[in-house]
This record gives sequence, structure tokens and C-alpha cells, in this order.
Amino acid sequence: MSKDTVWMAPQRLGRLADLCNEAGMLRHTPRSGYAFLGSGKENVAEHSWRVSVIGHMLARMAGADAGRVVLLCLFHDLHEARTGDFNYVNHRYNTSRARDALVDAVSGSGLEEEILGGWDELDAGQSPEAALAADADQIDLICNLNLELHRGNDFAREWLDTALKRLRTAQGHALAEAVLRTNPHRWWYEQVDKDWWIHHRDPE
Repeated sequence: MSKDTVWMAPQRLGRLADLCNEAGMLRHTPRSGYAFLGSGKENVAEHSWRVSVIGHMLARMAGADAGRVVLLCLFHDLHEARTGDFNYVNHRYNTSRARDALVDAVSGSGLEEEILGGWDELDAGQSPEAALAADADQIDLICNLNLELHRGNDFAREWLDTALKRLRTAQGHALAEAVLRTNPHRWWYEQVDKDWWIHHRDPE
């Protein structure tokens, strides 16, 4: 049986369809730590998307395998469709069978080797790509905390101090410091002349 035939087999296609639907569940899976922070919210799908974008940036900065870093980022929380998001408080008292959930999620999909291999690589944290992906995960949080700090949640500053200490790469530190130096609204508000917001046209 050819490789193409295997991928097009009804059972394989069915499992890929299951995985499409399972990945969609991340849109409905809230990131639970914000309840403790007291402000902010996002779901796991939103988090994973920006982690992947940041991972690509860090990989390019480091000259690492960008495709590998993005793959690690993209699937790093897929298991949470089944386990929910375990925040740091949860981990003090309970454990999540994250890898077992991921095994069940990808079984029969043909993606087992790359997704589970990526999980193990990220968990071991020994490759340059794994370190960059882990930093991307933290920088997404740092972006959110910086936004909440600008909105007036002073408690976010303590969380920021902790998140910054988790960073492992020079590229991660550099990007995180840039994030903290930058007003989170600058990209849309400060990049045009202030007169535009009054008259809706650029000054002549």
C-alpha cells in the first residue's frame, strides 16, 4: 500500500477528522491562571497561536530550525483539550496525565511520531529548539501580563518577575525586555499622528 493510500484510508481520515474537532476544543478551554491574577482572559487556542508566532520570531533570531520550533509551540498544549488547563496552583496539589491524553489524541492519526516526539523533546528541554519554544510560551504570558499591568493590575508585576526568571535563551530575554519596554497599545495607537484620531485623516 502506498504512502498516499495509507493517508487516504477511511480509518486514517476518520482519526484526522477527530483530531480536527479535538483541536477546536481548545477554543473553548480557558486558560485558568487568570482567575488568580484577577484580570485578563484567553483560551488555549489563542495562547497556542501566539506562542507559535513568537516561536518563529525567536527561531529566526537564534538561527534555529524555525519549522521545528513552530511545531513544538503549535502542539505544546493540545492535550489540554482533554485535561483542561492546569495552572501553577493546580500543579501544587494534583497532576495531569498530559502525555497520556496526547497519546490518545493522536493515536491512529499518522502524526504520532512527530507530535509525541515533539512533546518529549519539549519536556526534556535539551535541544535549542525546545528552549526557544519554552521561552515563546513564557513570552506570550509576559505580553499578557504587560497588558494587564498597563490596565492597572499591579499584581501582574509579581507574575512578570517570575515569568522572566523562567526564560532560558538570550533571544528570549532580549525579546521579553523589548516587550516590557513597549506600550502594548503602541502598534495601533502611537504609530499614527495623534491628529488622525481627531480628524480621521493624516495631516497635510
